Amino acid sequence: MFAIYKKEVRSYFTHMMGYVFLTFMVLFVGVWYSLFNIRSSDPNFHISLIETTMFFFILIPVLTMRLFSEEVRQKTDILIFTSPLSVTQIVVGKFFAAFTLFLIGTGLTILLPFLVRNHGNLPISQLVGAYAGFILIGACCIAVGIFISVLAENQIIAAVATIGAIFTMFIIDSIAISFPIFLSPIGSFVFVALIIIAVAAIWYNSTKNTISAIVVGLAALGFAVGLYLANNLIFDGLIVRAALWFSIFARLSNFSRGILNISDIVYYITFAMLFCYLAINVIEKRRWR
Repeated sequence: MFAIYKKEVRSYFTHMMGYVFLTFMVLFVGVWYSLFNIRSSDPNFHISLIETTMFFFILIPVLTMRLFSEEVRQKTDILIFTSPLSVTQIVVGKFFAAFTLFLIGTGLTILLPFLVRNHGNLPISQLVGAYAGFILIGACCIAVGIFISVLAENQIIAAVATIGAIFTMFIIDSIAISFPIFLSPIGSFVFVALIIIAVAAIWYNSTKNTISAIVVGLAALGFAVGLYLANNLIFDGLIVRAALWFSIFARLSNFSRGILNISDIVYYITFAMLFCYLAINVIEKRRWR
């Protein structure tokens, strides 16, 4: 794993990609810092830092788009499939390489809040919380980008898909609240039905057993219909609750207040591990075809 890690870290600095990422990351944070801290003489840098996470849909694809899709383009992906290293070691090595560059970029911003300490006391707890949330969300977005890079056939597709995925995660809670159909029980029931169909499809993809996939899907769908007929209020606002739970950006408010909630930290770590696992699973299936 360490060999993969070193190779990927080195490649970021032997190509322009690493320097482009660091330049734009510092630029985005610096512009926000200038507009909302320097001009307003405001020491609350943690607010600016949290708000710059909105630019992750631009920054993170630069880190992740080439990690696996480039292997496909150069026809070197066969080396992954025949490597003595496990797929887990390869994916984790690439993840930590991208995460290391992200941490370097984050580290370059640490001096900024201290430049405005003359304008007031620095809220240290909020600053620590904001950096913790910033880093954890970065890890989640990198994991999503790696998963998409595994699925994509070239860098451009990987970049566009990652932009779309991260932007969707950023606005998913707002979308759910904005449309009345998402608040209604029937809309939520349809949402649950689609989830059940997706789970049944994943079951089939994993087992290649049509009968078991149909049985699992019909059993789950029957249970959902029974719940709806018994008390449809159970489904009232379910989509909104699901969107708020799934949205990685909706949990930032605690961090910006300096609250390091264990459940939020565990959620972010689990989220990143899940998408790394999905990437590993996709590669394993290709490896044994």
